[in-house]
Parts: sequence; structure tokens; C-alpha cells
Amino acid sequence: MDIVTWNVNSLRARLPRVLPWLESEQPDVVCFQETKVVDELFPREPFEDLGYQVVTHGQKTYNGVAILSKVGIEDVFTGFPDDEPGAEARVLGAIVGGEVMLLNLYVVNGREVGDPKYAYKLKWLEQLHDLVDERYDMSEKVVLTGDFNITFDDRDVHDPEAWRDKVLCSEPERDALARIMGCGLSDAFRKHNQEPGQYTWWDFRSRGWQRKAGMRIDHFLMSPPALDACRSVEVKLEARDGPKPSDHAPVVAHLG
Repeated sequence: MDIVTWNVNSLRARLPRVLPWLESEQPDVVCFQETKVVDELFPREPFEDLGYQVVTHGQKTYNGVAILSKVGIEDVFTGFPDDEPGAEARVLGAIVGGEVMLLNLYVVNGREVGDPKYAYKLKWLEQLHDLVDERYDMSEKVVLTGDFNITFDDRDVHDPEAWRDKVLCSEPERDALARIMGCGLSDAFRKHNQEPGQYTWWDFRSRGWQRKAGMRIDHFLMSPPALDACRSVEVKLEARDGPKPSDHAPVVAHLG
């Protein structure tokens, strides 16, 4: 089973990039983040024409997550158990392929350390920890994926000193991520790739792609059975190149 995570940064704007890539790569399961479209306007038909079942959790203008599956999808849920009506659309869970417990996440960015959005991010990560701890049995195949907006360590950052203690790289964010990992999850990318300088996001405003100045913030976190089945995790850099791309590249996990 090949599972893709991809922050598309407005799905309808990226369809000319996304659809040909999916048609060429033919992944079994796709997790989109930052779709920026309400459910009733989600462009389902072209994905269904490619053989995918589609489930969505959308929001106008901001956020939004979706899961596409060619191998079946069931037990779908959205959000955290204690979410209030109108909560941001950032969490979508399901079972795919009859065995993989998949959680698609678009983690809060946080804006900058000290901002109210940063405090909200840390609270949101606590909610995520509680969801994972209470809902998922780590003896099953559990896969958390998506745009986490957090780097694990300096290997994930093009200029670690410039980003020291800043949002995406701050110690409280990394500690919160480590607490989630403590539920029994591992970073599947690092099972197969130990070298620094492998990124998934490049900032538009600073021409990060052109300068090769990126970060690795899109992750696959897996339980032991899922990690055992994971043969590789690769960043598809070609999908970040060319006209009108997302600022993220898709990342593919291959499960045997």
C-alpha cells in the first residue's frame, strides 16, 4: 500500500498539478491538507474518475483535510472529541485497506513564538496527544500523517541557527511532538533516511525552493506494526518544481 501526504495549499488551484501526478503515480491512498474548500464544493468527480473513494472535512478559505482511497475506507471521523461547533477542520481519521488506522492531520502553524496562535498550537497538540493515547492501539497498524508544522531536529532545517527557538523549530513544539511520539510512534522517514538536508516545504516568500532552503515538516508517524511494514518513505521533489506548485512536496510511504 502506497500512502501519500500532500499539503496542496488550495486544492482547486492545484488541480492541474495534482491530477496528472496522481494519474502517473497511482498511489493507493492520498491524504491532502490545506484544501481550503467546503465539503459541498470539493472537486470529487475527477478523483472518483481515477478510482478513489473520497472523504473530506473542509472549511471555507482556510484549513481542510481529505482522504482518497482505492483500497476501501471506513470508520471515518473528524476533529477531536471535545471540539466545539465550528472548530477548525484539521483532523480526519479512517481505516483504509481494512487494516491501517490512518489519521490525516493539518497541525496549527503557530505564526510565531509568543503569539496567541502559538499558545493555541501547543493546546492543539495536547488534544492530539490525548486523541492518540485514548483511541489507538499501538499493536495495530497506526499511521499518523500530514503537515505537522514542526521539525524534529536540526537535520530537518536548512539553517538551524537562524531558526533556533523560532516557530516550527522551538523546544516546546518539539517537546509536544515527542510526547505524541511517546504513545508508541516512530518517525518512519528516519527509519530509511538519516542524512540531513531532506526537506518537504520551501517558503514562497523567501524563494526557498530556488535557494534550496527548506524544512522537513510533513511526516509519517507509525506504530511498530506499521513501521515494520514500511519499506521506504520518499519525498517527491519533482512535484514541487515547475509552474504554480504548492509550497510542499508530496511524501510517499510504501507499506509492504
